[in-house]
Amino acid sequence: MTDAEPSPVLRVDARRNADRIRAAAVRMFAERGLSVPLEDVAAAARVSKATIFNRFGGRIGLIDAVIDELVAGELTDLIERVRAVPDVGERICAYVRALRDLQYRLPAVNGVLLQQFPDSEALMDLCRTGEAFHGELVTQGHAVGVLADGFMAGDFHALATDNALALEHGARPARVDYDRRTTYVLGGICPSVQLSG
Repeated sequence: MTDAEPSPVLRVDARRNADRIRAAAVRMFAERGLSVPLEDVAAAARVSKATIFNRFGGRIGLIDAVIDELVAGELTDLIERVRAVPDVGERICAYVRALRDLQYRLPAVNGVLLQQFPDSEALMDLCRTGEAFHGELVTQGHAVGVLADGFMAGDFHALATDNALALEHGARPARVDYDRRTTYVLGGICPSVQLSG
């Protein structure tokens, strides 16, 4: 073995550290959002902050490494489930309810919606996927007359980001109040759709 080759023990140890960092990042980002201090991620992984930079290049690299496991699967599954709802009005309502539920349960989603880290290509890809889906919903909703006049694709994004800001920076509402307010939001978006629950 030459001096330039790392020892097998070091490679195994480095891989173990990277796995611990990924697991800690998924847990911490899920619980506290994408802006959680890297010192907290490092402490949870039992490594130094410098190790995160050595293995992932910093926060953006770490987000890119875990975004699929953390958020992407949830968001793409949500879109596919909603696309399967046959009635357009119910589809739009199902989407708003599911997205607001995800925002409440998984703070990292709010970081994606707020585009907190625009240098993360993976995060921005998720935003573009959401924007395209909003366009689909608006086209379908206006075609059958269930959306409020003048409601546009950008309005979906604005409602989601307003909600993200409230959840990130305001007092967290009780779930029952949050769900009740979701019904009010839906009443404004789809005034002709009979809402339940």
